[in-house]
Amino acid sequence: MVAEPVPLQGPVPVVVRATDPLSRAGIVSQLRGGHSFAVASEDAPPPGAIALVVADEIDAATCAEIRALRARGVGRVVVLASRVDDKGLLAAAEAGITGVIRRSDATAQNLASALRSAAAGEGTLPPDLLGRLLSQVGHLQRQVLAPRGLTFGGLTEREIAVLRLLADGLDTAEVGARLYYSDRTVKNIIHDVTSRMDLRNRTHAVAYALREGLI
Repeated sequence: MVAEPVPLQGPVPVVVRATDPLSRAGIVSQLRGGHSFAVASEDAPPPGAIALVVADEIDAATCAEIRALRARGVGRVVVLASRVDDKGLLAAAEAGITGVIRRSDATAQNLASALRSAAAGEGTLPPDLLGRLLSQVGHLQRQVLAPRGLTFGGLTEREIAVLRLLADGLDTAEVGARLYYSDRTVKNIIHDVTSRMDLRNRTHAVAYALREGLI
């Protein structure tokens, strides 16, 4: 269910969030009982801190908690939940989680492995939840994005095609000739991308697309 423990140097700082004080106290006690983790302040998390959010289910409040923790500087978040439905799983992924563990699977070893994996930049997801997440992502692409000509990167197929040719060094006229677009169409496409993504110019747009792995 979880990745193998990843060797790390020093204790991993962990921010623990739970609406149930008893659950939080139990997890904090467990983390402090070993030498692998150090409980960190949620108000000023240290560099490299990860968060463990304990919830009955992944709902709007849980996702808001995830976003708030990330806004405070927590790079990775693991959710320990009693119930996980498809809607909550997709919402949590969008909010930026690194891993999910069901409470029914949360042995001390599994929890520690998930936290270490998160600290090392690796995700944790039970196999059945991974299958459901992939199914939801595929449904989103087919039913929502594709009919609008969009991809998960927020660009249309023709925007990607234009940026790829610009990255190859072609100018506006050459891009238009290659794609059978007018110069005005190419310029409009570039303008749409830079405006929507808040980019300065076509060079910035190409650099953004390359950095994000969109082209």
